[in-house]
Amino acid sequence: MQVKQDYKPYLAGATRSIIFGFSFMFIKILLKYLDMFTILSMRFILAAIVLTILYFGGKLEVDYKNKNMKGVISLSILQPVLYFIFESTGLKLISSTEVGIIMALAPVVVIILSIVFLKETPSKKEMFFIGISISAVLFIAFMNMEGCSNGEFIGYLSILLGMICFSSYNIVSRKLSTEFSPTELTFVMTWIGAISFTIISLIYHGNIDSFLIGLRSLKNMEVLVSLICLGVVTSVFATLLEHYTLSKITANQSIVFSSLTTVVSILVGVFILGESFHWYEAIGSIVILIGVWGTNYYGHKERLKHAIRENE
Repeated sequence: MQVKQDYKPYLAGATRSIIFGFSFMFIKILLKYLDMFTILSMRFILAAIVLTILYFGGKLEVDYKNKNMKGVISLSILQPVLYFIFESTGLKLISSTEVGIIMALAPVVVIILSIVFLKETPSKKEMFFIGISISAVLFIAFMNMEGCSNGEFIGYLSILLGMICFSSYNIVSRKLSTEFSPTELTFVMTWIGAISFTIISLIYHGNIDSFLIGLRSLKNMEVLVSLICLGVVTSVFATLLEHYTLSKITANQSIVFSSLTTVVSILVGVFILGESFHWYEAIGSIVILIGVWGTNYYGHKERLKHAIRENE
């Protein structure tokens, strides 16, 4: 029996990763004008407002009756709360290029977690191409570590912790996708992010003045555009794509797209932000893309074989 190939999850995963690659740039831009917690608060408030408008406009369906809300709350603590705190801290100390490179290490963590918790064991060919991608990331990271300062070390550590949170989030989201739709997960996560970061921002500053200053900064077109790109395009559209991808393919196949985010962040950092770019980063980026292609190509073939066997 012939099984129709569905490339939509892979297209969604690639699109999501490209958007995430650009998001580092917008965070770097906003950090020139606003503090980290004000940015996170405004970003998720905007995203929550957009999702709520879509919900009351009948464009977004959510139903949480008799569902595991504790699981969604745990997911939201991992991402967006912890992940974005670590990511924003790292972006203050190191370049967006380096952030993307470290985040591409997520596949190795997801592979370990998915084998333990989801029983999703990748094939030998998938492991080979995942290994290629991870080896390229390690090569780039090793070459960049020479002459690392204390501030940069803290930045690397923050992004590493963020990467662990992001990897764990992929596992939890994959498990919850059998009970919740992508829109249901995104809606709750976004509102928890908005409330959490606003409370953290108020505690951090001790007053509401910083938030009001942030609102006045929206008169700056660079700030306004960056916030819209983060709040609407990334936190709403890309997150919906992410949950859709995780509901259709394995966590192993989904997380490998983080390597594509690395390549995009490097290109954005070099050609738009004017960050330095070295020969080893160019070679590593090409190898990463090969790893992304191979993992998803052979992973898709394995899924087709499995589907054919089930339908025979």
